[in-house]
Amino acid sequence: MRKLGLIGGVGPESTVAYYLRICQGVRERMGFNFFPNLTIESKSCFDVMRMAEAGELDELAEYLLEAIRVLAGAGCEVAAIGCNTGHIVFDRVSARSPIPLVSIVEATCAAARSQGFKRPLLLGTKATVEKDFFKQALIACGMGVMRPPEAERAWLYRIINEELEMGIVRDETVERFGVLIADAAEHGADCVILGCTELPMLSDRLELPIPALDTLQIHIDALIDAVMAG
Repeated sequence: MRKLGLIGGVGPESTVAYYLRICQGVRERMGFNFFPNLTIESKSCFDVMRMAEAGELDELAEYLLEAIRVLAGAGCEVAAIGCNTGHIVFDRVSARSPIPLVSIVEATCAAARSQGFKRPLLLGTKATVEKDFFKQALIACGMGVMRPPEAERAWLYRIINEELEMGIVRDETVERFGVLIADAAEHGADCVILGCTELPMLSDRLELPIPALDTLQIHIDALIDAVMAG
């Protein structure tokens, strides 16, 4: 079994979920009481979002590589960036990483393709929704990508920054999030990609009209596979 390294803090709420679900998932697959060896290197989600938005991609890649070098130095044999937005520089980081990396975008695209989805609604931070890295990966898998209207994108980005990253979930936010997805479903979306690892904090409180692809859980499953492949 390989030791896992996780870049966490991007943000903290989902880092907790990563840790708990990876530990429990490995134990369940092993069939007896066992928890995997892993190390978390915490960075700031706000630094990641700021650099991604500003197009400071070389700086962001180096910022994440610093964390991966720490993880490799701690004996980790495989690693991951615990957020979608940071994957805007995944190829740059992976090319220079001393250890293999598991991509949340690749895992999500594989899940969407395996389930036959053709027109996903992509939700997440401003960089995740408006830049090409996630959209192009979906298009390469034969899907047409829907995005929310600009006003809803701005609203969701504010909610991620000011509420979800702080562990705050408001009833009115959950309601508006549900309306956003319902509207996309009426306009032809056949699934919604929760392209921020904090978005399940909202979707878990709703009965959605279309299936949700939870990138957090999809990534966790892929990481468990990677850990146990060693």
